[in-house]
Amino acid sequence: MFPSSLRGLFHAAASGAEELQEIRLRAEKPVIVIRRQREYFLTGEGELTKEADAARKMDAGELEQVLQHICKYSVYAYVDEIRQGYLTLPGGHRVGVAGQAVLEDENRIRTIKNIRYLNIRIAHEVKGAAKSVVSEVYEGGRFCNTLILSPPGCGKTTLLRDLVREISNGNRWGRGMFVSVVDERSELAGSYLGVAQNDLGIRTDVLDGCPKAMGMMLLIRSMSPQVIAIDELGSPEDAEAVEKVLRCGCQILSTIHAEDMRELRQKAFMKRLLEEKAFRRFIVLGKENGSCVVKKIYRCE
Repeated sequence: MFPSSLRGLFHAAASGAEELQEIRLRAEKPVIVIRRQREYFLTGEGELTKEADAARKMDAGELEQVLQHICKYSVYAYVDEIRQGYLTLPGGHRVGVAGQAVLEDENRIRTIKNIRYLNIRIAHEVKGAAKSVVSEVYEGGRFCNTLILSPPGCGKTTLLRDLVREISNGNRWGRGMFVSVVDERSELAGSYLGVAQNDLGIRTDVLDGCPKAMGMMLLIRSMSPQVIAIDELGSPEDAEAVEKVLRCGCQILSTIHAEDMRELRQKAFMKRLLEEKAFRRFIVLGKENGSCVVKKIYRCE
């Protein structure tokens, strides 16, 4: 993902990909590398250090080289993705971009120019991440509507992705089901040119880059799913679409940003779904000693 002129510099940072999480590039600022939740700086010799004073700064020209290389030297061809704030790479990796926003109107960004900040996020597909919870989301061989609660950075997308794969392929607790995924930000499937880079199972269809509420309705009409999966239920429109999905006889698997059940109940847009007991399982994620863990699983009978 780096041009040949900078590849040697980033060799150490990019080695050991299973530990690498992010590479943050900012014009005229030190290069920061995140590995296993720990922050390092990149030196001029391409080594990692904890000392900010020893860090190499990336100039605007070098950052532009990285961006051009990622965009295959045709930034204009990626304007739709840039408008969304990120680029998706083969393998499901993502590059967040920031700079000067050009507005189309007060609610819509036309594009982002003078990009001077890049956040390269390394995708990690962890097969088996759902091993400890997959038995909990079934009852009598049937999948139960499930909501995963998690603060940021606790592995909710990783868990969701693996649950989708398990539900799609089938397992000892339930037969394989047709799953449709609304992948609004290309994080679950990591689609590149329409092809999922991550394994979401043999019975899974993906709608990439579409707003969740709109996508759920489209998939109900077009793909006849048995389960719809979404990442980050976060608005009244999303909640209303979930209600419609359930009325169509389809099951739902989703995540939401919440520390615990108390915070979940404080979200006004979730009130009706909770009152109607739309979800039968609640999986609460968190961190213990720096590691992501399943803290609690609630059953709604």
